[in-house]
Amino acid sequence: MVKKTKTQIFRFAFLKSIPVMLGYIFLGTAFGILLSQAGYSFLWAFLISLIVYAGSMQFVLVSLLSSAASPLTVIMMTLFINSRHIFYGLSFVSEFKKMKWRYPYMVFSLTDETYSVLCGCNEDTVFNTGNADDRRSVWFFISLFHQCYWIFGSVCGALIGQLLPFDFTGIDFSMTALFVVILIEQVYDLKTGKFKYACIGFFTALVCLFIFGADRFLLPALILTVFIIALCEQSPKSKYHQNRSK
Repeated sequence: MVKKTKTQIFRFAFLKSIPVMLGYIFLGTAFGILLSQAGYSFLWAFLISLIVYAGSMQFVLVSLLSSAASPLTVIMMTLFINSRHIFYGLSFVSEFKKMKWRYPYMVFSLTDETYSVLCGCNEDTVFNTGNADDRRSVWFFISLFHQCYWIFGSVCGALIGQLLPFDFTGIDFSMTALFVVILIEQVYDLKTGKFKYACIGFFTALVCLFIFGADRFLLPALILTVFIIALCEQSPKSKYHQNRSK
């Protein structure tokens, strides 16, 4: 196997991070604006994005801070909102452990969007000529780039919110828009099993939404989706499963 140079690894990681960069800068800006409107300076935006870095939870955190919620309430809300990370994070634990000093950061920085990009890297033909160390280095830089984009957007948003007296109502919808874009990128090729699995996730979420309601459907939908997809992966008739095994 041909080992990549540090420059090649850095460049490849940056190119892979560009789609999320375009989303995170605007999404982080939305968070910074909301935080600024709640009365917090750009320093708070920087520290929260550096230490918390929890995407949708940061938007919820704005309202919790404004209402002076107790630390216990914040902890429980964070646990429930980000509990989905448990499901897809397990698939990377064994690889992350091999990254030594980078392991804690990889666990901390694994967001929905980062997970999607890392999965895409596994299927990229570039890694057919690389080795495991190169792949893990790319993962690290992708995760680092993503958080830097988020921090940059958050700080810019907080400064914009302080300087521009506009009505930014509805700007938090940018997070939903980002998820839609990522979904489209994952399922655009109808020939792969990804489209089928996206449909499974969609209809499972829809059923759970009607059964459990908007406030409680996420965890049951995730559990059921993972169970159904696991059954599909075990099926020898799964074309996507056969393609991945080649």
